[in-house]
Formats: sequence, structure tokens, C-alpha cells
Amino acid sequence: MLKKKKNSNGKSQQKGPAPYLLSPRGVKDWKQATEWLAWRGIEDIECITPDQAGIARGKMMPAKKFISNTSLALPSAVFLTTISGEYPEDGHGFVYPEDDGDLKLVPDLNTLAVVPWESDPTAQVICDLARQDGRAVEYSPRNVLRRVMRKYAELGMKPIVAPEIEFYLVHKNPDPDYPLTPPVGRSGRPIGGGQGYSIAGVNEFDELIDDIYHFSEAQGLEIDTLIHEEGAGQLEINLRHGDPIELADQVFMFKRTIREAALKHDIYATFMAKPIQDQPGSAMHIHQSIVDAKTGQNVFSNPDGSESETFRHFIGGLQKHIPNALVMLAPYVNSYRRLTQSAAAPVNTRWGYDNRTAAFRVPISDPSARRVENRIPSSDANPYLALAASLACGLLGILNRIEPDAPATKTVNEDLIELPRGLLEAVALFEQDKQLHEILGESFVTTFAAIKRMEFETFMRVISPWEREYLLLNV
Repeated sequence: MLKKKKNSNGKSQQKGPAPYLLSPRGVKDWKQATEWLAWRGIEDIECITPDQAGIARGKMMPAKKFISNTSLALPSAVFLTTISGEYPEDGHGFVYPEDDGDLKLVPDLNTLAVVPWESDPTAQVICDLARQDGRAVEYSPRNVLRRVMRKYAELGMKPIVAPEIEFYLVHKNPDPDYPLTPPVGRSGRPIGGGQGYSIAGVNEFDELIDDIYHFSEAQGLEIDTLIHEEGAGQLEINLRHGDPIELADQVFMFKRTIREAALKHDIYATFMAKPIQDQPGSAMHIHQSIVDAKTGQNVFSNPDGSESETFRHFIGGLQKHIPNALVMLAPYVNSYRRLTQSAAAPVNTRWGYDNRTAAFRVPISDPSARRVENRIPSSDANPYLALAASLACGLLGILNRIEPDAPATKTVNEDLIELPRGLLEAVALFEQDKQLHEILGESFVTTFAAIKRMEFETFMRVISPWEREYLLLNV
């Protein structure tokens, strides 16, 4: 709608469009949503929500139906499936719901944005999951993170996070039996490794990166920096710090955006933790700080600028509980191929100042920006669950006043292994940590563990090239 103002004669005259109409992302209420959609001539709406894997699930509908108070629902089974579409077995506290009843999709209008890669005018909105009586679905990823945020709010605190997401660009690979290979850049030559922070490496994909920027701007997603990482065709996007729910939403949307931009250029973008043998893995590092909910002051620092007890206890909580929450940070069999000794992906629970061989790095900063970087999560993790896990572990440290060990001052990623080495071991530790269950919710814990156990069984059905190469004629 157009705002009106009075001129010097007291008569009304038209002004420009209301600010919310020009905003690329989010509106306040359904009235504004109706006008926002009409202003852009939106024809269709994608109502989406992340499942346990972080995949967008939902429904598409005409814009006119969306704003007519239509009830949206999806079967609960959609949010209880493995990455391959199978269903977990009952056991270990998990019971599959016999009725497979519907769950309501409740649009969060703060996330309303266009879908810039669609040819027809299309918008998207992230939805929360609720039961028919209005109760939140405890095991849905967005609600798990929201539950952790409420625990901090009860203490008068608010977490601030900034994710860094690594990913690979690779040749299209319709046959999964063949290894992935780096794409050809604008030079006409296949991309090689060893391009960390290379501007020339970024420039190889100028047109694709331009599309990523344009798609992001159209959705109101703000990229802080973009770099070329060490791997062949491996890039990293850093996001501006902010509210964990908003940042998880942004990572969720960025993954869609980057995949679509890559497809436009006839290549794949992959967030697998270890997509190419002998190349570095892809991480989702999470920078974390905590502020006072009333003053906005960083509670990791005392008034004189020194480190606070809360800061130390947060690190202590990460050290003690992250091994038990690892399945949320490294959720697939492939994730553990990234977590290896003598690599930038840590297998320890040490911490240190600007030490990238430690799991928890404290970057050099002013006291107001004091933060802890969790370097363990891989980019295949569901962003809502990765943030929830890391913040929950830090919160347990604060609640239980857990003191960290001495900071590491040398390389600590060559001999020390303090994390589970595989998915089943990680699931077992996850199920044993009752304090973590209290923070995350028992319903989520049993559901997620059951899904991961079934995914492992599915993986075990596949015979690998290594087995055919070394066992076929030798045993």
C-alpha cells in the first residue's frame, strides 16, 4: 500500500510504498503478508520446514489460497524417516506412532521471502510444526533449538552465533558408483587443490558466485565473506552474527540457494562432510557468544575486560558434553571420514587461543566480541540441530559450573582422539547423557537416535569399492 502525508495546505498526497513492502524478507502479520505478496505479483507459495536431515519438506499452493486462512498439514511420518526414506524400528525408548497423524504447518511470517530462481513469481515461508491441538512438536529441529533458547532465557541470557559453511562444487554425477570430481572453471581447466584464500580460485566461478549473491540479496540473506578453501572447488561462506533461530534459518535457506545457483551452471554443490577422497572435509564452524538479555553485554567478559566465569564454564561444558552430542554435529557415516587426525577437523576436546588444531578455538578479539568457535560440526549437519547441540553443551557447563582444562598451546590434533570414531558409537553416547536429554527433550533424543541407527543399518547393506578391491580375490 502507499502511505499518505499532508502537504502545506493540509491535503493528503501520496508517498512511497510502505517500508515492509520493500523489505526482501519478513512481514509482521497476515495483512502485511497479503499486501507484500500482491505488491510483487506472487503466484505461488512454498510452505517449507526442515526435517531431521535439514531437507525442506512442505507444500506449494497458490498465493490466494495461502492468505485465505487455509489449514496446512503433513503426515508425521515425513519427519520420522531416514535420509534414504526408510522408517526406524521401535526400541531404545522410540515407538513409531501407529496413527501416523497429521502435523500442522504454522507459517513464520518473519521468514517470508521470494524464491529468486523460479521462473514464475514464487515466494517461500518457513513453517513451524504443531500438533492438531496447537502443541509444538518437540522433536522438530526448529523447536529443539527454540527449546534450548528458552533455557538460556530463563537465566536472563541470549546466545549469539555466526556459522561458517564450507561446501564443494563438483561435476554432475548421476551415477553414485563413480567418485566425485572437481568442476572446470572459467579457465577451462579442472580445479586443483591448495587454493586456500586464493582470489583466482574464487574468480574461476565468478558467474556462479554472482548468482549466489543475487539470489541471497533477493531473499534478504546477508553474506559476510566468501572465500576459496583448501579443497579442489571448495568454497566457504561466512554469515553475520545474530540470533540462533534466524541464523539457522539462513543456513537452511543458503543451502537451497547455493544448490540452485550451481545447477543453473550445470554443476552440483554438495555439503557432504567428505565428498572427495584425499581432499579436505567440509565443516560448519560455529562462533558462539552469550549476551545479557537486558543489557546486551557479552557475559563472556567481565566489566574490566577479563574472561568471566561464564566463559570458562561454557568451554567446560563443551569439553564434557560434545562427545555425547557428536551425532547432532556429525550425523552420517560419511561425517566421520572428515574427523581424522592431523587435519583441520579436530578429533579432540581441547581448547586454545587462536589454535585451529583444538576443537574449541577462542579467536583473538576485543572483550566485547569474546567468543568460542566450535570447529567440530560438519557441513552436512542440520543447522538447527548443530546449533542446539553446541549451545546445549555450553549451557550445561554454565549450569554445572564445569571448569575447562588448561588451554592448548601447541598442536593437539595428531595423537589425541577424544571423540567417537563412528556413527553407532556416537549414538550410544548420545543416548546415555541424561543431562543433555533434559535440555534437548526426550522425544527428540529417542527419535533422532532411532533414525541414525536405521541409517547405519542401511549403509551396511552397501558393498564398497574398497571391499571389492582388497577382499574379492585375496580372502
